[in-house]
Amino acid sequence: MSLERAHDFRVVRDDPGAPTLLCPVVGEHLLNFPLLNKGTAFTERERDELGLRGLLPPRVCTIEEQSARVLDNYREKPTDLERYIHLVALLDRNETLFYRVLQDHLEEMLPVVYTPTVGLACRNFGRIFRRARGLYLAPEDRGRVAEILARWPFPRVRVIVVTDGERILGLGDLGANGMGIPVGKLSLVVAAAGIPPSEVLPVCLDTGTDREDVRNDPHYLGRRVPRLRGAAYDELVEEFMEAASRTFPGVLIQFEDFAQANALRLLDKYRDRFLCFNDDIQGTGAVALAAILAAERATGRRLAAERVVIAGAGSAAIGIARLLTAAMIESGISPDRARDKISLVDSRGLVTRDRAGLPPYKAEFARDQRPMTLDQVIRAAEPTVLVGVTGHGGLFTEELLGRLGDRPLVLPLSNPTEKAECTPDAVRRATGGTALVATGSPFPGTSQCNNVYIFPGVALGVLRTGVRHVTDGHFLAAARSLAEANGEAGRNDGPLFPPIREIRRNSIRISDAVAARSGVAPAAPDLWEPVYLPYRRSPAAHP
Repeated sequence: MSLERAHDFRVVRDDPGAPTLLCPVVGEHLLNFPLLNKGTAFTERERDELGLRGLLPPRVCTIEEQSARVLDNYREKPTDLERYIHLVALLDRNETLFYRVLQDHLEEMLPVVYTPTVGLACRNFGRIFRRARGLYLAPEDRGRVAEILARWPFPRVRVIVVTDGERILGLGDLGANGMGIPVGKLSLVVAAAGIPPSEVLPVCLDTGTDREDVRNDPHYLGRRVPRLRGAAYDELVEEFMEAASRTFPGVLIQFEDFAQANALRLLDKYRDRFLCFNDDIQGTGAVALAAILAAERATGRRLAAERVVIAGAGSAAIGIARLLTAAMIESGISPDRARDKISLVDSRGLVTRDRAGLPPYKAEFARDQRPMTLDQVIRAAEPTVLVGVTGHGGLFTEELLGRLGDRPLVLPLSNPTEKAECTPDAVRRATGGTALVATGSPFPGTSQCNNVYIFPGVALGVLRTGVRHVTDGHFLAAARSLAEANGEAGRNDGPLFPPIREIRRNSIRISDAVAARSGVAPAAPDLWEPVYLPYRRSPAAHP
């Protein structure tokens, strides 16, 4: 752990191995400062020196005792939404303890701090709101975005996750309620990649919402106007990108949950100008590719032999198709042959070249074939890999699944859970147990094709190397690293991916792969750990 970077406050060493943080606030202000608050863990000396005597119960607790108390209360909550609220409340009062609990119990808590529960939290964002986290930017802020970003109290921001809330998971346009997504994603960047919590910033571009039910919700906290479009929208995004990169030099910007028309367009517009990536496009593509590569241990197939049908043609589908094509080309086949192995199916059926008004991103993978339904495509192609990114729950019927090729891999990736194209049990019944399955939402006993395996490691890798742009090559490297992380992947119906509890080790491994792909010798891994340092009162502390 880099003690000098901890919390962005000055750390001194009274003697080797004894780092001490010079605390800039004291008394009640310290207890209300989540990044520095230790709660009942302040020592007797600290309570006297920092003006805390009498403001806390007399007993001094260890962080382990505090964690046990949090966990007991967490497990007594009756619903996942109540558990989410409990954890966010902890984050709002003691960030170190929050990350200690999350890091130690990530497998248990991942479905609560992120999918599927974060979707429910976003739908109820105004109702459960307690404290603002991150920054909100609106069209009225044009011309002063840099000024607003500079108000953020921590000057060394290294990762920003930004959303405009138009396509929150499979739930659609939730407007400013989408702030729950950057907050959740960045909690995973901290827990999985060891980026200090003072160096991450959630941002919501509140450009309105086109859903009247959201606008008319009495608890809605966003702008109650239809969504901004066209040049005015682009001008706000442009100012944000420019201002963020100037205010926080070297910052990595991660796009989340933009609608497909903007997601693909903004990625292509900015990827060569700024240090940025889109997790829904590139992260999803990488984790899906990793599942396909890992499954080859069980199937014996090589990438060039796969026949892939992707149901859905939005940003996630294009991200998967693009990265899969790039991987096939690197394996030695031609670009045309690689694209011919991928069938893209949207709500109108197989995407074909003769379709009028075909968007450019769909045209990349359009086929010179007659129109066909999803069922007809599967009959004709006999795919070895079937991917679902439609948000259409139950789309993959058992009858349809029964028509897949030999030893297929099925990836129903839509989330939350009710949006999954099929359940693992349905796949096993339909294929006689011969299929491999990985899902986007958590299902007991099934590998989860979760982007958390990818985006923290990629973020850590690009920050360690200091590269100026994030490339598809970085995501190819991440996918291959993840596929190789579990040597028993796919054998005897075992999991395709390593357990979530090993996420930090795998994030470092992926960051090494990203560095190798960049051809840059990376800085040594330098991960923040959720531990309490001893405090001394800073000479400049506020009374």
